[in-house]
Amino acid sequence: MIKAIVMKPADNVATVMEEALPGTKIVIFVGEAKKAVDISEKIAFAHKFAIENIPKGAAIKKYGEVIGIATQDIKAGQHVHVHN
Repeated sequence: MIKAIVMKPADNVATVMEEALPGTKIVIFVGEAKKAVDISEKIAFAHKFAIENIPKGAAIKKYGEVIGIATQDIKAGQHVHVHN
């Protein structure tokens, strides 16, 4: 099972602890809630993926803080990085 970390309950991204390939289902805990996300593209070790749909212009949150703004719509399970 691939592990991923969500730092704070307000976050909308998680960080993978090993490479994740398309079709992988990752189970994460967001606070006390358990959530499953289907990965839709390759996510490299220590990179982020969306744990919910993030619309263009919305804040990307990690550590409970805004770390960026989405430059395009990002679907749950997609890689989140400087390209989007």
